[in-house]
Order: sequence, then structure tokens, then C-alpha cells
Amino acid sequence: MSKSERLFGLIGFPLGHSFSRQFFTEKFEREGLENCRYELFPLPTLDGLPRLLDKNPGLEGFNVTIPHKINIFVLLAEIDEVSRAAGAVNTVLIRDRCLRGYNTDAWGFRQSLEGFIPRGFSSRALVLGNGGSSRAVQFVLRQMGLECTVVSRTPVEGMKTYADLDKQVMETHRLIIQTTPLGMSPQTESCAPIPYHFLNGNHYLYDLVYNPAETLFLERGRTRGCAVKNGLEMLYLQAEKSWEIWNS
Repeated sequence: MSKSERLFGLIGFPLGHSFSRQFFTEKFEREGLENCRYELFPLPTLDGLPRLLDKNPGLEGFNVTIPHKINIFVLLAEIDEVSRAAGAVNTVLIRDRCLRGYNTDAWGFRQSLEGFIPRGFSSRALVLGNGGSSRAVQFVLRQMGLECTVVSRTPVEGMKTYADLDKQVMETHRLIIQTTPLGMSPQTESCAPIPYHFLNGNHYLYDLVYNPAETLFLERGRTRGCAVKNGLEMLYLQAEKSWEIWNS
């Protein structure tokens, strides 16, 4: 890498579904940033991060995706308030070999959600999944004053399982946010096992997955009359926020 070239990237595994490199490559071309490059760094575990940093000494920052948004905390020298409150990190700034963690998912999700649900929306929210993305979503919902119920595949204290989702739960939770990789390309035939027959035109379904544009979760909601939205806008918003941080 030339001395003037600026390198950024994405760590996680798998990364074949990600639009992040495409987004930043197009952004760099559009804005004439010829010295900037964004690469994908597939890391099944964080054990490979020190070696990645050694091989790429010019790396200025990177985004973090599944499955590392929570586990990366132990490798960070500094963590911003939002990351600490949300319990997850998706953006890292590197300065003098020091790793600083931030959460731009929360900012991107809030901006996107506020443009999706009606002003004054007061229903409870159902959050599917309890990983790193779910934590950012829960943080935003608390900020917005919306009560939420988290759904886990396996029994977890304080959370519901999919078997608990009866008519009463579905009717009182009109906002349903899907935060897991279910339905993400190439596994497009999978979807969260919620009782879709209880959905109607009063429900709002938001899927953080953006590839494909309409997951089976969203398709099944749309056919029941629900308002639906994928996570592409959130991706773009959080990416722009990451860029601000890397240039701060």
C-alpha cells in the first residue's frame, strides 16, 4: 500500500452478503477519493485480528459485523458511551495502534426507524434475536420510549422464545424488528418462526437484513398487509457515520 493510500474495511464472517465494500467503493469514486480503499476481511474468530492488523499497518478503521460485535469489546482500548450502553460495537477507529470502539448501528437504525413508523407511535416492539445488532436496536427503542420484548431461540431469563408468541403477544406488539441473519443471502428460504397468521395491516415489520431486498420475513408480512422495510437505509446511514468517525 502506498504511503498516501488510506485503507478501511469490514471484519466478520461470513461476508459474502455484505454491501459495505460496494457502498464505500462507490462513495470514494463519487467523491474523488482516489487514495481510499475499503476491503473485506473475513474473520471466523477474533483470534485473527492481531495478525490482520500486523499485515495491514495502514488500516485506519474498520466496521464490525456478525459474529464479533460483542466479543470485540475485550480488544478495545476505548469504548464510546453509545457502545457501552448498547453493549455492542460495529465501528473501530485505529489511532497509534490503539483501537477505539463506536456504535453507529444505533444512530443509523434510529434515523431509519423514525422515517418508517408514524409520529407518536406507542405500541410495544418485538425484537427477534439477542445478538449485537439486537442490542443496538434495544438501546434505540429505550431512547425513543418504546417498550420492547426480546425473542430468543433458546430460553433466556427476561426474554421470550418463539413458542411464547401467541395471539395476545402479536396483537400488543405492532412493531416487529428482525435482527438475526435469518433470510440473508444465500439462505433466502429461511425466516423467523413467528405466527404470521396473527399479522395484519396494523403491524410494522423491519428487517435489518438487506440482501435480498425483500426477505421471506418481509414478504410474509407484506402479504398480510403489514408495512415493511429492510435494513439497506440503516446500512448506508451507519456507514456515513463510520466515515465521520474515521475522519474525526
